[in-house]
Order: sequence, then C-alpha cells, then structure tokens
Amino acid sequence: QVQLVESGGGLVQPGGSLRLSCAASGSIFSANTMGWYRQAPGKERDLVATITSSGIKNYADSVKGRFTISRAYPQNTVYLQMNSLKPEDTAVYYCNFRQGSGGSWGQGTQVTVSS
Repeated sequence: QVQLVESGGGLVQPGGSLRLSCAASGSIFSANTMGWYRQAPGKERDLVATITSSGIKNYADSVKGRFTISRAYPQNTVYLQMNSLKPEDTAVYYCNFRQGSGGSWGQGTQVTVSS
C-alpha cells in the first residue's frame, strides 16, 4: 500500500557527513510516523530515529547530537542528516513508515564509514 524509495547512502571517511532520503508514495494518511533503522552484520535491526506527523522526534542514544531527522509533507519524504560519522555507524539503513493501516520498509541503503 505504501512504497518507500531510499537514496543517499555511500562511502564516507570518519568525521564526514551524509544525508539519506526516503520518499513515500501510495495510500498515505495524515497521521503517521516515519523513521530510520539500521542493521550491521551479525546485529539486530535497531532504531536510529523517528519523527511523527506532529513533529515529535526520537533518537537512539548513539546518534544524539550527530544525526537529525526531518520530513517534508508535500513530497512525503523523510531525511536523515548524519554528521560526525563514526566507523560504528556502518550499516544498512532502512526507512520505515507506520500508520493505522500498517507499515512498510524501504529497500535499504548501505552506509560505510571507513578511512
């Protein structure tokens, strides 16, 4: 019902920055939550950040002060600005969308932080 298309991943040096984008399309209601999760090899898929349609934001402790989540409603797009990147941020990042009728996952985009 809701399709998510991610972009913006890539290779960056420690201390560098990347911005991830996720565009949602389909049967989207005004009340919803969008966010980002990440999964490294051998690890669980964990919350990075979420933002509700009312603008309430939540961040994992490991990214507070470094990452910023935002959204643009006309395009149903969520962004994740990632600054001061660390090697431990290396993972596949997945966009997530949730509303009353269900949820959807993006295809995932690889973020690699390495010197």
